[in-house]
This record gives sequence, structure tokens and C-alpha cells, in this order.
Amino acid sequence: MGSHTHFTDPNASASLPTPATRAGREGLDALLARPGKALIGLDFDGTLAPIVADPERARAHPDAVPALAALAPKVAAVAVVTGRPAGVAVRNGGFAGVPGLEHLVVLGHYGAERWDAVTGTVSAPAPHPGVAAVRAELPGFLDRIGAWRGTWIEEKGRAVAVHTRRAADPQAAFEALREPLTGLAARHGLIVEPGRMVLELRPPGVDKGVALLDHAREIGAESVLYAGDDLGDLPAFAAVDRLRSDGTPGLLVCSGSDEVAELRERADLVVDGPEGVVRLLAGLAARLG
Repeated sequence: MGSHTHFTDPNASASLPTPATRAGREGLDALLARPGKALIGLDFDGTLAPIVADPERARAHPDAVPALAALAPKVAAVAVVTGRPAGVAVRNGGFAGVPGLEHLVVLGHYGAERWDAVTGTVSAPAPHPGVAAVRAELPGFLDRIGAWRGTWIEEKGRAVAVHTRRAADPQAAFEALREPLTGLAARHGLIVEPGRMVLELRPPGVDKGVALLDHAREIGAESVLYAGDDLGDLPAFAAVDRLRSDGTPGLLVCSGSDEVAELRERADLVVDGPEGVVRLLAGLAARLG
């Protein structure tokens, strides 16, 4: 499954890649046949925005917002599903006040927060108390286990993340931290979500799959496209599989990365990172006229 697929004619604005699987082709066909009933779900980092060493500097690909603004009015909904706080994704994506994106939603913190373009506001429940406890304990914890050098903590409001991308050996640091951080999280009623050289401590019961499934049901989606690049996107892939088993066609897109083979192998279509995702969105918009 999920071999690299190239655009049939890169010079044609309406050209689209062909998914490598039958289920993926059926998902794309359903989207094109009834776009007004289609949900487009997209991860942010690594999918709409290139991965950078400092997440605060992550910005959407320059062609992402124009492509989304062209596509969004032609489909039922576009939802950006991210582990980031919703407001941060809106700011880093440049999604606010864009003509054509009036009905965009950003499901932040894996769906625990929701930003609606139509109101420009974020709605969210109270934060899990374990997050504040972990936040207070984490610097000393990392110091005690000798993992401070080269690792750094990202404050995410409803979650806290430990990055190893800047360590001398990022993969070794990631593996060494996984077990101790899982123990720390469990003591405070949290779980650890692994990503690309990052371990995120967050509340259980929220993930991109739950967020995507809830939104698909809310809008009555009759087809779903989901694009992601990381381990945190696997629950969303599973949600699309679940929808497909219930008769709702879907298309799974991997924003190409050699770091997450599992996602690539499960995808119906692999594109070349955020640039490939943006080209796919623009191609869909052009095909839908």
C-alpha cells in the first residue's frame, strides 16, 4: 500500500494524482462526484507547514491558504486537525479573515479546542489538571535523568511536549525518554503521544481520530479526505478506515516523510510533503471548477 504516486501532468492545473489503492480511488471519485458533501481534513505541521527545528517558526506553505480558499467553498467543510492550540495554528497558518475560508474550522489540541472562522473565536473545556502538574515537574525530572542537554520543552496549553530534534543523537534521546516520560504522564493521569522527535504528554480520550469522526458526523459528510504526516495522524487514518467500513468513502494521504514509515504504508496516496499537499488541494479546486 501507499507507494509514491506522481501527477499525470504537472503542467495541467486540474491534474490529480491517482491513489495506489482501490479504496483510495473510490474515496477520490466520491469526493469529485459530490464535493458539497465532502470533508477535507488536514494536519498542520508537516502537512500544511514544513517541519522546522523551532515549532514557533512553523508557517503554512505560501500557497496553502490560496489553495484552501479556492477549494473550501466547493466542499462541505475544511477542518485543520492539529495537536497545537487552535489559536496558534490559526496564527501560524494565516487562516483568519481570508475570503473563501468563512467555514474553516481548526480543531486544536486534538479536538479539545475548536476555532470557527465564521465567529473567529475558540471554544474549549477546562484544561486537565495533570497538565499543570507535569509542567511544573518536567524541568527537574529531565535534569535528574540526565536528559536536559539538547532536549527542550514546548508549552502547549492543554499539553506539554519534549522535543529531541536538537539533541546530538535525536533518535537515541527520543528512545531514552519514552519510558520515563510515559511513567511521569501516567502518574498525573496523562498519556504520551509520540511524534517526529517529540513526545507529547496530554490528556487521554482526545485524538485526531475522535475529532475527525465527530466533525464528519456533525456535517453529515459523505466522503472524507484526510492528509497527515506523523504518528499522531494514525488515529485519523483509523477513523477514515472506520467510516469506509460503514460505507462512507475516504482517501488517506501521507505528506511524504521517511521518518514515519507506518503512516506512508497505510496511505492510499503519498505526496511530496506540504508542497505536494498544496498541489493536491489546488488540483482538486481546479477540477471542481
